[in-house]
Amino acid sequence: MSRLSPTAILRNGLRFLFPVAVALTAYLYLYPVLNSCAFPLPPTAPGHNADTGRTAFLETAKRHWPFATTDNSTEAARPPAPFRLLALGDPQLEGDTSIPIDYLGVFPHVKSLFRHVAFQTHHDGLRHRMRASLHDVVDIFFEDTYNLAESLRKRIDLFGNDFYLAHIYRTLHWWTLPTHVTVLGDLVGSQWLDDSEFARRADRYWHRVFAGGERVPDDVALYPADEYDLSGYLGAANDSESVWTRRIINVAGNHDIGYAGDINEDRVARFEDAFGKLNYELRFELPITDPDVSQTIFHEATNPHSTRLVPELRIVVLNDMNLDTPAASTALQDATYAFINKVINTAAAVEFAGHFTLILTHVPLYKPAGVCVDDPLFEFHDHDGSLREQNQLSAPASRGFLEGILGMSGDVSAPGRGRGRRGVVLNGHDHEGCDTWHFVNQSRPVEGENEWEVRRWRQAVKAGVVGREELPGVREITVRSMMGDFGGNAGLLSIWFDETAWEWRVEYATCPLGTQHLWWTVHILDLLVVVGGLLSVTAAVLGIVGIDVDRIVVGATMGLWRLIWGGTSVPARQGKVVS
Repeated sequence: MSRLSPTAILRNGLRFLFPVAVALTAYLYLYPVLNSCAFPLPPTAPGHNADTGRTAFLETAKRHWPFATTDNSTEAARPPAPFRLLALGDPQLEGDTSIPIDYLGVFPHVKSLFRHVAFQTHHDGLRHRMRASLHDVVDIFFEDTYNLAESLRKRIDLFGNDFYLAHIYRTLHWWTLPTHVTVLGDLVGSQWLDDSEFARRADRYWHRVFAGGERVPDDVALYPADEYDLSGYLGAANDSESVWTRRIINVAGNHDIGYAGDINEDRVARFEDAFGKLNYELRFELPITDPDVSQTIFHEATNPHSTRLVPELRIVVLNDMNLDTPAASTALQDATYAFINKVINTAAAVEFAGHFTLILTHVPLYKPAGVCVDDPLFEFHDHDGSLREQNQLSAPASRGFLEGILGMSGDVSAPGRGRGRRGVVLNGHDHEGCDTWHFVNQSRPVEGENEWEVRRWRQAVKAGVVGREELPGVREITVRSMMGDFGGNAGLLSIWFDETAWEWRVEYATCPLGTQHLWWTVHILDLLVVVGGLLSVTAAVLGIVGIDVDRIVVGATMGLWRLIWGGTSVPARQGKVVS
């Protein structure tokens, strides 16, 4: 019976591992392509639904095709939505707080043992000193050694997790070609970090996870005003070269600055210094190129009776962690409410059409138990009664949010019959994600006020609730987390303008990568194949010059066996070596 030589085993292993590694690597680095991910595509005719499947994918592929033309011999690509937002939720970068030796020290029980045996500690007799020393000896093996191994594992895990998150951002940014990017809060993993650790995580965020990205400049992130320079224009042909494809709209989360009972000026200052302002707005205008359509737009001098405004997309970035009470800092809470009031006061009247509000927050709006994964949860600090934790906003805060910023009302006698402004709300926090429709039934008064209701988006569409005249409402999308435990998800939000209805339209899709284990498996397998390939080439070269690699490997193995087992004989090899 013959046995395979070590080099033959290596070659045969590579024959199996190489195609597997190539296939898995191709999937990992092309997963948006293989999963047909794409931003929803505006319909070809008014009244039709957006294309979210194969058509949207093929149109995205056309934009990557290097030989694409616009002449009569090739079908021209359909124009994408002018606003395409890559939405990422809750990366929660961890650091030293998850590494035991960083906060416990390296082998702390060794130091404790030394103090005991050196009589640097006080004990009631030798028996108690020996007892404490033996406890330390046990803890050295079962605590210190474990913590050292766990710390090493966690450092490797954090390193890999950064590149896993970076892979999601980089790959989707390359394939889907977004015009804008947002991260919806919980950028880092804890609000209790000291300043040095916060700075380290911020550095990892910008130079590893979102390498190439940049924060929104303070002079661009503006406070609401009646008139100011626009943040930019939508629909430009050179989206890929636009500065907004590099900028990342960061939203503050509870792990960044805390809930209402934890937010203070220091946490706000360091967040704004690293990631951008807490509260601001951006305005993007969509130019109308058809002169006949332009004549229908409101103008105080030439067309004062029109209710059509120049199409404009307003992005409101809002810290909603201190909308509920009690808050530790009433000054910061007052500043948030002042910002919201300014947003309301500078918005176009609800009777006008053409403007759209995209609200980016962290904590979701109120939803009764059973609608989404997270049920309502509110906990308060014992020492001062301030808000310690919440899964969603309270019902009154949500009502004020919707009726204030979007101008919706259950009162049909309200301006614009209570229909409010067109808009959509994006947030994070609930790692499982959720897609809902909030609406108020104007035909069912309850003690003088109509109650707000909420349903899952698909259920609301199926029931015909969305779009009904007497049911004004807004869609709220809670983006599933991009963390590995939640599948490395990303949201793809398309917003485009319907000139026939003079309204903005919205559609949303998702593109998950899969758990972080896939990323690790692929790169470990690739490393094995590369190392194995180098060893195989090295063995072949040495064989050419007359060095018997198999004999060396077998001899070294037998020598190691004898060293470990103290000279125990190794069973004789049968037959000849097959190379």
